[in-house]
Amino acid sequence: MQLRAGFELVYQFPQPTPIILLVNIHDSRSRDIVIPDHLITEPALPVSAYRDAFGNRCNRVLAPAGRLRLTTDCVVRDSGQPDEMIFGARQDSVQDLPEDVLVFLLGSRYCETDFLSETAWQLFHHVTPGYPRVQAICDYVHRHIAFDYQNARANRSAAGAFNERTGVCRDFAHLAVTFCRCMNIPARYCTGYLSDLGTAPPYGVGDFAAWFEAWIGGRWHTFDPRNNVPRLGRVLMARGRDACDVAIATTFGPNTLENFRVWTDELPDGEVPVLGSAPGAQG
Repeated sequence: MQLRAGFELVYQFPQPTPIILLVNIHDSRSRDIVIPDHLITEPALPVSAYRDAFGNRCNRVLAPAGRLRLTTDCVVRDSGQPDEMIFGARQDSVQDLPEDVLVFLLGSRYCETDFLSETAWQLFHHVTPGYPRVQAICDYVHRHIAFDYQNARANRSAAGAFNERTGVCRDFAHLAVTFCRCMNIPARYCTGYLSDLGTAPPYGVGDFAAWFEAWIGGRWHTFDPRNNVPRLGRVLMARGRDACDVAIATTFGPNTLENFRVWTDELPDGEVPVLGSAPGAQG
């Protein structure tokens, strides 16, 4: 199947302001891209690209004073299959982990392993190491945190989510990532598009999603403690230690976000979309 995916961000800047954007589909899905996700700016501005330390595609823009619209609109091919579940995957010993995986055992800005290590071992030491232990962590986080957009907060950490028991998908991911690392399971934070395919209405307002990957059985596996069921139409954009590494937009100056829209919609067979404006947008 094919998905139409994209976003629209509209800012007001009181002065020229640098921005870093991580808004492109990850290279691991490059072969699936049917219509590329080029970043469009209004007014038209120079955009320079680079790779960060985690291999994510980043864009740099100098926003002028005034209104700036940023958007991408693309088509990506998807298998239509739900997230894979491999219950027999075993936990790897730390001494056997590849060197590039070791960083995902360490604490980070939003994943305070030092604060939650004792709690993690109390909760999960009895669970079979490997996939069952990661799934037990997801089950616990899914039950422990109440999803509530009204309680979203940009500076909430894993410890904060654990204590406050409320948040959004990034808070679920941060707490699960932290518990995994506390149990010597490498875990990395992921962000991207997630469709509503296979779920029952009513559907929420479109947004980017957060989930995580855990290293077990010699490779990375996808887990989603917010939804805690295999989902369809998941399109990765970026990976990092936590949300600080993969912020969609990092602005280096004052600004007002006037509009924010995200879409991830299945295209009917044979349909060729007219791209360039948000689906359903007015004017």
